[in-house]
Amino acid sequence: MLVDAAGRAGAENMAIDEALLCEADHSGRAFLRLYRWSPPCLSFGRHESVTTRYDRAAIARLGLDVVRRPTGGRAVWHEHEVTYAVAAPIAMFGSLRETYCAIHERLAAALRTLGVDAKLAPNRPAIRLSDSPTSCFAAPVGGEVVIGDRKVVGSAQVRRGAAFLQHGSILLDGSQDVVAQVSRLPDAGSRATTLADALGRPVSFDEVATAIVGAWGEPVVQSDGPTVQLSDAFSDSAWTWRR
Repeated sequence: MLVDAAGRAGAENMAIDEALLCEADHSGRAFLRLYRWSPPCLSFGRHESVTTRYDRAAIARLGLDVVRRPTGGRAVWHEHEVTYAVAAPIAMFGSLRETYCAIHERLAAALRTLGVDAKLAPNRPAIRLSDSPTSCFAAPVGGEVVIGDRKVVGSAQVRRGAAFLQHGSILLDGSQDVVAQVSRLPDAGSRATTLADALGRPVSFDEVATAIVGAWGEPVVQSDGPTVQLSDAFSDSAWTWRR
C-alpha cells in the first residue's frame, strides 16, 4: 500500500501507475496507491480524440499541465482530490464489471466513515464513447460512487496480460469547470459533487487516505512499489496529442 502525499506531475503519476500494472502482471502482487498532483493537471482518456474535442491553444494559454492516461474514459481536472490506483491480478477481482464495483464498494465504505452517504449508482444503459460528454464527471454511470445523485469518484480501468489497473479521482473540493473551458463541444453541465460540499467543511488528503487505508483490507499487499523502470512515454506530446 503506497501513500504518496507529496504530489507529482501528471506524466510521472501515470508512469508510476503503469509500472504498478506491469509489476502486478509480472509478479502477481497487488497494489493500492493513494496520491496527488503537483502542479494540477488535465488528463485525457486513452481513446479520446483530443485533437477534435479540446482546444490545444486554450490549454497552452492557461498553462495547464496535460497528460493522457493509460486508461479510457473522459477528461478529468486533477487538483483538489485524492487519486487512487489499484493494480492487481485479474484473478483476484474477476470480470471488469466485478472489479469496478468491488473497488468502488470499498471506496464508498471508506467515505461513509467520514459521515457521507456514499453508495454505488444504479445500472444505466451504456453510453457510447462518441456520444459521451467531455468531462468524466458530467454524469454517473452504474457502479460509480455517488452522494445522492451526484458523482464523487470518477474511475477508469485497463487490462493488460493477467493484470488490471483501475485508478480514479475522489473529489475533495473545487470543480471540473476547467474541462468545459478548454472543450470545443457544448458544456453538458456537471453532475459532480465534492466531499467538502457534502460535509460542509474542508476535507484533507490525509483524512481521506486514512479512511481508505482503514477500510481497505485484503487483497492489497504491502509493498515499496514497482521494481520496473518508469516509462517516459507520458511526457511525450506525440502520445498526449496522438489523435
